[in-house]
Amino acid sequence: MSQELRDLLSNNRRWAAATEAREPGFFTRLAQQQSPRYMWIGCADSRVPANEITGLDPGEVFVHRNVANVVVHSDLNALSTIQFAVEHLKVRHIMVVGHYGCAGVRAAMRGIRVGLADNWLRHVQDVRLRHRKRLEHLPPAEQEDVLCEMNVIEQVGNVALSTVLQDAWARGQPVAVHGWVYGLRDGLLKDLDVTMDRPETVVDRFAAALKRYPRADAAGGRDAEVLDAADTGFGPGAP
Repeated sequence: MSQELRDLLSNNRRWAAATEAREPGFFTRLAQQQSPRYMWIGCADSRVPANEITGLDPGEVFVHRNVANVVVHSDLNALSTIQFAVEHLKVRHIMVVGHYGCAGVRAAMRGIRVGLADNWLRHVQDVRLRHRKRLEHLPPAEQEDVLCEMNVIEQVGNVALSTVLQDAWARGQPVAVHGWVYGLRDGLLKDLDVTMDRPETVVDRFAAALKRYPRADAAGGRDAEVLDAADTGFGPGAP
C-alpha cells in the first residue's frame, strides 16, 4: 500500500476517534438507522462537500453526485436514487445544487472537448442552446455563472417532472424540490427561488425563474410571452 493511502487510513482513525470522543455513541446510533430529511443532488466536484457546506452530520443528508449536477429521465442511476430517497427514506427536501466555476458547465459553454464526458455534457449544452438569447449578450464570465444557474433550474424541473415526484405528490407525500448554487470563492449557498412542491407549481415556478435572465431582444407584449414559454421547455410554445 502506498504512503498516500496509509495517510488516508490514519486520518480516518483520527477522525473516528475524535468524533466518538466528542459525541460518545455517535457511530452506534448512526449504524442503527438512516433517516435523513434532505437529499442533495450535486456536482461531483471534490470542492463541494454536501455535509460540510450545510453543517449536517453523516446520516442527515442523502447524496447523489455527477458531473454538472444533471438529472435526465433516462438516467436510471439518478432516478433510482431519487426514488429510494423519496419512497423509502421519506426525505422532505431535495436540493439540486450547482456551483460557480463548474468545469462541466464551462466546457458546455465554451464548446471544450473533454472526452467521453462530452456526451453527458450534451445535456448542459442543450440548456445553453435553448436559452442562448438570454446568454449571448452577457460578458463571458457572467455567461458561465448564469448558465450554472440555468442548469440548476432545468434540473429542478426535471426532478419535479419525474414519475417519482409526480407519484409522491399524487399520494399526498410532502416533498419539495429546491435549486441552489454554491460559491467556491465565499462558501455561500444561493437560493434560486425555484422551489416546486406540488404539480401545479412546476410550470409557473420554472417560467418565473428563467424570466429573471432578460433576453437581449426582449420586446414585451404577447409575442415575448410566447417566446418565454418556448424556452422554458414547459409552456405552450415548447418544442
